[in-house]
Amino acid sequence: MTPAPATAAGAAHGADSAVRSRTHTWAPPTGYADGAGLSGLEVLQLCVEGRFPQAPICGTLGFRLVAAEQGRAVFEGEPAEHLLNPMGTVHGGFLATLLDSALGSAVMSTLPVGRAYTTIQLGVHMVRPVFADTPTLRCEGTVIHAGRTTATAEAKVTGTADGKLYAHATTTCAVFALPAQA
Repeated sequence: MTPAPATAAGAAHGADSAVRSRTHTWAPPTGYADGAGLSGLEVLQLCVEGRFPQAPICGTLGFRLVAAEQGRAVFEGEPAEHLLNPMGTVHGGFLATLLDSALGSAVMSTLPVGRAYTTIQLGVHMVRPVFADTPTLRCEGTVIHAGRTTATAEAKVTGTADGKLYAHATTTCAVFALPAQA
């Protein structure tokens, strides 16, 4: 089988294929200075309320932060055709990013003013396929341990329509002082 020539976007041209396009916009991300004097939870709640922008990756992949409280963060996302891999299922990177976002935000919700985090370990388990027409997915992250230098959390992705488990994950995050602002 000879592969069809690819376009600049990587899609093969054929008599029955239609080229699709997707455009999204985003606000510049909230930086350290924007959140100066605010706890991690306060920053997340401002994002939920629309007073701070959601992270740019949310618009790129089609998910959003919908809830945040101490030790917990919830995202929802819509699978779609632009997220498909060559097998016709949603790429695992979508689920991994959704999980990483909920896990990290759950950790962020525990951080006091002047502290930040970064993921240093992410373990993802996908338990059923996601398709372009799978209804909205909900990802809830919960902190297991929040320490001075490390934090751990767990998260699950479930279908909002069917309640089925699609994926779950754990993380370890490094916790550190924010860089000094000039």
